[in-house]
Amino acid sequence: MSSPSDHHFMGLALQQAQFAQDAGEVPVGAVVVRDGEVIAQAHNAPIGLHDPSAHAEVLALRAAAAKLGNYRLDNCTLYVTLEPCAMCVGAALHARVKRVVWGASEPKTGAAGSVVDLFSQPVLNHHTDSQGGVRADEASAMLQGFFKQQRQQHKDQAMPHRLRDDALRTPDERFAQLPDYPWTPQYRHDLPSLDGLRMHYLDEGPKDAQITWLCLHGNPAWSYLYRRMIPTWLAAGHRVVAPDMPGFGKSDKPKKDSAHRFDWHRQVLLEYVEAMDLRGINLVVQDWGGILGLTLPMAAPTRYQGLLVMNTILATGEQALSPGFLAWRHMCADKPLFDVGKLFARGNPHMTAAECEAYNAPFPDAGHRAALRAFPPMVPEHADSEGAAVSRQAKQFWSTQWTGKSLMVVGQQDPVLGESVMRELHGAIRACPEPVVLPQAGHFVQEHGQAIAALALQHLA
Repeated sequence: MSSPSDHHFMGLALQQAQFAQDAGEVPVGAVVVRDGEVIAQAHNAPIGLHDPSAHAEVLALRAAAAKLGNYRLDNCTLYVTLEPCAMCVGAALHARVKRVVWGASEPKTGAAGSVVDLFSQPVLNHHTDSQGGVRADEASAMLQGFFKQQRQQHKDQAMPHRLRDDALRTPDERFAQLPDYPWTPQYRHDLPSLDGLRMHYLDEGPKDAQITWLCLHGNPAWSYLYRRMIPTWLAAGHRVVAPDMPGFGKSDKPKKDSAHRFDWHRQVLLEYVEAMDLRGINLVVQDWGGILGLTLPMAAPTRYQGLLVMNTILATGEQALSPGFLAWRHMCADKPLFDVGKLFARGNPHMTAAECEAYNAPFPDAGHRAALRAFPPMVPEHADSEGAAVSRQAKQFWSTQWTGKSLMVVGQQDPVLGESVMRELHGAIRACPEPVVLPQAGHFVQEHGQAIAALALQHLA
């Protein structure tokens, strides 16, 4: 028979299961108790830890043994919301756990009676008492809800969201076998400002990580731009989120140039951050990722803790645009079908042909290039240009209200937004250290990203 204390401690295990679900893991939680005292708690984490043994029971037993300074857990009770598998039963037996109490049965892998009962084997040299069914309905409901959501997500991925008549979607085969871009595509179409457009993003690492790197690309790039930086931050146990703005990358592409407006793109990003409930954000920006992204934190300052800013501006309309940018704008108007891959290769001779071609992948023809045509003239040039007023508000925020850490990295060979332009922005960011200048880097600083990501870890994390 279960006791009131069993129900209480199973409640703590259910809380741990909820933490697992929030992190995208199968919702299983475990608690180790001795003499009425909680010794350790843990939840499933094989995905986040990249560890097939990181079941809730194993992690809880490890933590309990570390706390007690003994791998033998005599007189301890292990509470777990799901019937343990053979691995976890074995761990409990090796730890000499006195008792295991579990919630929902596991008909496929349960090793406490459903498939096999390892606890009852008479030939074993230690015997652990086990009892199932404690708060089983709650544990089962949580598991059923989780797997129902997973099935729906798989169904959504198998049946892509309907494409709007006024938009195009780059065929998936254009993105096959991209070098150094192994991550699973994610999509949102539920943001009000998207109005049914499908937006692609990467979301890697544990969902409950204390630090989230929000990486915003510019024109004519997409999330592929951050492939050299993402692995460093994932290896540190952080979360990395990198959306493709509408019109770029794997996101849907409105057919009309006029669909792209400063205020619309900014609103999409604001809604995206809220819908994803991103917190502990280190904002990573370059080019249009900064023109738009630097206006975001003032709308929700408690979500942001750090800034990594590379070759970009705050387009306030107060100063004339640089000659380099005006030349870029003229080139885009004069040669609207310019080769995006060759543009990247020009400033990054170390890139391979396959990497350069990856930047061409989203844009198979002129119809897919509306954003590439629209963005250069969209930069706020005058005080009354769309986006200029909010950029001036952002400048005030960064100079007087920003309390987070900052790091500026400058590609010195940038012909559009080089060192002199970046030093003007540097003066507008409160307590920003002296910029790190990369003499060999051009406009797309992220192509030297591994060293920059490591530097950002040191300064911002």
